[in-house]
Amino acid sequence: MGLKTPDLPDVPPEEVMAMPFFDRTKFLTQHWVDWGFGSPKLFHLIYVFKLIIYVVGGFFIAWGTSDLGPLSEFSSWWTEPIFYQKLLVWTVFFEVIGLGSSSGPLAFKFDPMIGGFLYLGRRNTLRIAPWPDKVPGTAGDHRTWWDVAVYWLLIADLVFLMAVPGVATDRVSAASGLLPTWAVLAACGLILLGGLRDKLVYLTSRSEQYLVPMFLFAVLSEVDLIVALKIAIVVVWVAASASKLGVHFTNVIPPMMSNTPWFSSKTLRRTFYRNYPDDLRPSKVATFAAHVTGTLAECGMPLILLFSPWPWLTIVAVASMVAFHLFITSTFPLAVPLEWNVFFMFAAVWLFWAHPAGDGWGVWDANPGVVAAVVAVSVIFPIIGNLRPDLVSFLPSMRQYAGNWASATWAFRDREKEERLNQNITKASKNQIDQLVKAGFPEPLAEMFLGKAIAWRSMHSQGRALLSLIDRHTDVETYTVREAEFICNSLIGWNFGDGHLHDERLIAAVQKRCNYQPGDLVVAFTESQAIHKNYVDYRVIDAALGVVERGTYLSKDAADALPWLPDGPIRHQVTWQREGYVVPNDLVTGLGARGPRASVGV
Repeated sequence: MGLKTPDLPDVPPEEVMAMPFFDRTKFLTQHWVDWGFGSPKLFHLIYVFKLIIYVVGGFFIAWGTSDLGPLSEFSSWWTEPIFYQKLLVWTVFFEVIGLGSSSGPLAFKFDPMIGGFLYLGRRNTLRIAPWPDKVPGTAGDHRTWWDVAVYWLLIADLVFLMAVPGVATDRVSAASGLLPTWAVLAACGLILLGGLRDKLVYLTSRSEQYLVPMFLFAVLSEVDLIVALKIAIVVVWVAASASKLGVHFTNVIPPMMSNTPWFSSKTLRRTFYRNYPDDLRPSKVATFAAHVTGTLAECGMPLILLFSPWPWLTIVAVASMVAFHLFITSTFPLAVPLEWNVFFMFAAVWLFWAHPAGDGWGVWDANPGVVAAVVAVSVIFPIIGNLRPDLVSFLPSMRQYAGNWASATWAFRDREKEERLNQNITKASKNQIDQLVKAGFPEPLAEMFLGKAIAWRSMHSQGRALLSLIDRHTDVETYTVREAEFICNSLIGWNFGDGHLHDERLIAAVQKRCNYQPGDLVVAFTESQAIHKNYVDYRVIDAALGVVERGTYLSKDAADALPWLPDGPIRHQVTWQREGYVVPNDLVTGLGARGPRASVGV
């Protein structure tokens, strides 16, 4: 693999795309083991350059606008609250403008490489309100002048906060003070106001990570503030580790390691799979990496950070969490939330090493009422999201990297039906196939890379359920099958793995503009697994008809299946079906298109 050239299979793309669908999926998953996406290394260098801009830009904005003192006296002022506060605001700006997560070629954004303001700041692009039936004034599916104005007011307020010096306040001891309270509260309010009409405003600003800390800076005194910030970040870590319990997360590790650019040894990559090339389920090595070096560390080390009175133990835990986020950054995960990981590395050092619990910055040193309130606000979404995943996005649920995601697969009857997205929807990006072709990829090669996205999804538990459903409800050999995240990326400019961004609401908005006939666009959608259940809810959506089938499948069945489903679709139970709807591949005998389809109770 060169700087500008991708790694390709030995078989020509034309021959790969001529293979039967599941044979092709098998071939591409086997290729993934050794090469991941096979992206040119130039793609990774783009992100390295972007991280340099983020780190250097953030540092000089935080230092240069805050009257902190000479650069040579860094050690005397870097622990002041306004330095952290400015970096927090810069990070929110970087995300919501479109430069952060879900940007660039590893998120399959090629032309343009960002979404952000190209969608959020433009009228008539698609908008998804979280509760249109419950919150007055939020109905509709496109951005108006109001939505655009709220977004640009937010951007203006964030720019003001980055530029303005601190204001002296008795809430902190540092002479540099804090950012103006009114402007901080205005930013929080604009995010919430914009988010009620358009959930993308809330999610792209990564509010589940940054909104509470921004608010805390506006209302708390110094000791309560530092302790509250510690609690908020510890909840993120611990809740994320809890979401990784179960069968799903282990399936994340092998394809993630295969796609890591520096982890180039084929021998080592294959150790994460049971028996390459025939059995690509996770090996014991992958299980150990997932639940010992991953889940256990992500839960245990933050609790040590929060309560440790010993400096040596605090330093060990800080180093562990920095290494944890450094490792994630180095893997270049597909949603590429690199800035978030870098900020959390800084936060671990700033909050726990520069303000250790044993020096008056412990939970016991803060106001008990503040501690209780911050804990309650921080855990409410993770609790609801794990009990009722259909109600809460996986980001506020703190289910990052967990493998337990709401996901979908879209299937178009032919390419003309896919092309309607370009013709009828206001958006900044064309479909991924068109972006790749424009970038110089021959169409068969571009199709093969999109097929690799399907192969990647099939290496995760929910992907096997999605392919099982698509196999029943379409003819996969004649349909154009697409990974829903990539479709979502071009439609609304952001994806980040949140299946709720491309559920019935987005499909209805697409149907309103594209006027599909029954069978033209079929979507298989799976929810996340609730923490107290052993099964997952799914639904099948026909763009022209709405939801046509609901049902459930066992999580274990999905996790145990091979990515290319050699034994046919995984078992699932149909709990409801639209009257008059006929599943294309169901026969009178109960056999699906590729073999047994046992409908079992779960």
